[in-house]
Amino acid sequence: MDINDLRVMVTLLSFVLFIALAVHTWSRRRNPEHEAAARLPFADEDGGQPGQAEQGTRRAP
Repeated sequence: MDINDLRVMVTLLSFVLFIALAVHTWSRRRNPEHEAAARLPFADEDGGQPGQAEQGTRRAP
């Protein structure tokens, strides 16, 4: 076994782990988590529903 065999094994292992991570991330079971993360920018800081903030008022940073 030389260094090139080791490089091939590391490359193949990395590719298999990448495919496994992609399949895990985009599986249908994770859809509710993706939906919740997509709504985060619109949520109020006090935990209210999106769209319930009063118009014309600014919050202190």
